Amino acid sequence: MREITFDIETKIVGFGRGRLNPEELEITVVGVHDSETNEYTGYFVEDLPRLWPVIERADALIGYNSDHFDIPVLNKYYPGDLSKIRSIDLMAEVQKVLGRRVRLEAIAQATLGRGKSGDGLEAGTWWENGEKDKVRDYCLDDVRLTRELYDFALANGFLKYKDLRDIRDVKLDTRGWRKKAKETPAPLTHTLGF
Repeated sequence: MREITFDIETKIVGFGRGRLNPEELEITVVGVHDSETNEYTGYFVEDLPRLWPVIERADALIGYNSDHFDIPVLNKYYPGDLSKIRSIDLMAEVQKVLGRRVRLEAIAQATLGRGKSGDGLEAGTWWENGEKDKVRDYCLDDVRLTRELYDFALANGFLKYKDLRDIRDVKLDTRGWRKKAKETPAPLTHTLGF
C-alpha cells in the first residue's frame, strides 16, 4: 500500500477575516513522505506538476488537519479533485474521540517527546525574507512528525496528548487505515500519461 504523508505551507494573499479561507492562501511548499521510496521531498509551488503523479498513485493521503486545510488549498492547484483520494487526517481522528481539536504540537510533544521546529508565522516570515529552503525544511519536519505519529498510532492503537497537567491517551481505531479500497478504481488520472 502506497501512503503519501504530506503537509503544506502557505502565504496569505488577501485580507482575511477570522478563519482562513483557502481562496486567500497560496502554497509556498508541499512536503511529502512516500512510503514506497521512504523518501522525504519538498515541492515548491513551481514544482507541483512533478508532485501530481506521486499523489495520483497513492492509496491514501495522510496529514494533520489535512481534510479541512491542506487538501482544499492544494485542490486550487490540482486539475482534478484530491478529496476523491482516501484520506487519513490524524487531527480528525483525534477529534472524533475527544470531541475537540488538538494541535499537532501538543500531540507530538506528548507522544514523541518532541515538537515542531517552528510555526506557520515563522515560516511566512522566512518565505518573505527569501529563505525558501528554511520553509521547505520546516514543512518536512512537520511531515516527519505526522508520519511518526501515524506509525505510532498503527503500532499502539493510541496517541497521547496533554490535558491541562496530565498526559492522556486517546484511543484510535486504526483497523481500517491500511486497507485498500477494493471496489474503488484509482480515482485520478489527470496528469498521468496514457
